[in-house]
Amino acid sequence: MCERCDDFSRTVLLFVDLLRYAKRPGADKNFASEVSTALAASLPEPFSFPPGYDPTAGPQHPGEER
Repeated sequence: MCERCDDFSRTVLLFVDLLRYAKRPGADKNFASEVSTALAASLPEPFSFPPGYDPTAGPQHPGEER
């Protein structure tokens, strides 16, 4: 995988961990808000999916029309 793709993947995993943290009882919501802003700023500009990624290729979810 390319270095840019690795960075993108790590950032997404950090977002997932931050979301899990924010949902815990007693989580510091201000901390989660500040860190999420910093993570969003670290995404590639302009944001783009890795080459060959098709966001519509996944399974159809209940209530979703294609």
